[in-house]
Amino acid sequence: MSILTVKNLSHGFGDRAIFHDVSFRLLKGEHVGLIGANGEGKSTFMSIITGTLEPDAGSIEWARKVRVGYLDQHSVLAKGMTIRDVLKSAFRYLTDLEEEMNKMYERMGDVTPEELEQLLEEVGSIQDTLNSNDFYLIDAKVEEIARGLGLGDIGLERDVNDLSGGQRTKVLLAKLLLEKPDILLLDEPTNYLDEQHIEWLKRYLQEYENAFILVSHDIPFLNSVVNLIYHVENQELNRYVGDYDTFVQQHEAKKQQLESAYKRQQQEIAELKDFVARNKARVSTRNMAMSRQKKLDNMEVIELAKEKPKPEFRFKEARTSGRLIFETKQLVIGYDEPLSRPLDLLMERGQKIALVGANGIGKTTLLRSILGEIAPLSGTVTRGENQFLGYFEQEVKGGADETCIEAVWKDFPSLSQFEVRAALAKCGLTTKHIESKISVLSGGEKAKVRLCKLINRETNLLVLDEPTNHLDVDAKDELMRALKQYKGSILLISHEPEFYREVATDVWNCESWTTKVF
Repeated sequence: MSILTVKNLSHGFGDRAIFHDVSFRLLKGEHVGLIGANGEGKSTFMSIITGTLEPDAGSIEWARKVRVGYLDQHSVLAKGMTIRDVLKSAFRYLTDLEEEMNKMYERMGDVTPEELEQLLEEVGSIQDTLNSNDFYLIDAKVEEIARGLGLGDIGLERDVNDLSGGQRTKVLLAKLLLEKPDILLLDEPTNYLDEQHIEWLKRYLQEYENAFILVSHDIPFLNSVVNLIYHVENQELNRYVGDYDTFVQQHEAKKQQLESAYKRQQQEIAELKDFVARNKARVSTRNMAMSRQKKLDNMEVIELAKEKPKPEFRFKEARTSGRLIFETKQLVIGYDEPLSRPLDLLMERGQKIALVGANGIGKTTLLRSILGEIAPLSGTVTRGENQFLGYFEQEVKGGADETCIEAVWKDFPSLSQFEVRAALAKCGLTTKHIESKISVLSGGEKAKVRLCKLINRETNLLVLDEPTNHLDVDAKDELMRALKQYKGSILLISHEPEFYREVATDVWNCESWTTKVF
């Protein structure tokens, strides 16, 4: 049975086409991975099928009474609610049903026997719905999902307004899973999740009986949970049966077949044109030449897709820093309350350190305390000499109304427009991306603009807070290569073991310092 049917979908932004005549069908129980390079339209597709964006052409049809749950990259939470309030709101449709049922009970004393029979039937139907959805086990289900995603460690009575970006993502994801819709739409759900909770989500989705569409650049995660791949590329959407690794093999084989067919056709076209040119003037061979020309005119010419620009990251390196990068003595980090025990830490030139551990334990707070952006609760931080810092923050606000060119030019006013364009192109952005406002870019494209600024600044110390969030596979691999090659020092927060283990000389588990209970 088809849950969702998309027919002849076309959409674009200005003169930038995203989809052209795309069709898609989702069946009950299918676990779909929606993949493609940054900016190809994955989040746009999700926005269109959920009705938050109107397509230029085409139709979107959902099956009747299908409940859709959507987690996007930019979801927000209402102020003043606790985590528990948000999670319990997942069952609002059930509490509404219970309220409706109770009103029916109140009316039963004042109705005719026929009306009573009808009310009893409706009450029975509602009661069956409540029972089948474990309505009377809501508190236990909230605790179970909260524990699986680590929200119990944060505290379910915590105001959602006080949460970090990663914690907010967890709350939204937990609410969505509790709703248990007929179809889950998940846009990069592993961003901001730590390893332990990515593993829990992996097991949950493997056992999920309903359908889901998942956007993710986390290849091991994709491989473990999907059984279908839809690939977004060059305004098309193509279906592949199997996991991501199977897709790569099939896509490469398809690409090679197309290239072989293209070469054969180009050879045939050249021979036909040559024959026509040599024989069209002769009376004896004119008919044969016309026949060849007709074949040329009617030929459906194979076109190869233009190669997308692949990112190339090369960090500009400043002169060598002093031997000491930083040293802390009895450092206690936090805001109103301590997030760590007293820390005695030392980082020296040449070290590449990955900070790992669950969200909300103070990894970003530690970075900002070391950099002097926030004052420690107690203790001291000593920074070394001759440091040229490059800082990639996890969340950056402002600048959305600037174009990519304006954003980079503002930081590097001595560059010509040609040099700014070339720098952005090296980061894997096309001309249309480069001329667009940052507000219309995908999360991965925005990250590439920020990386463009970072690689063009002379540094000997890089501080990177979740730099791979939203980056596509090619960009992530290239960033890993560039960081391994970088001769300066690196302090990195990452939740992707496949990434940080390749880069880091040392891994510091922040869970061993935290005041939080695990």
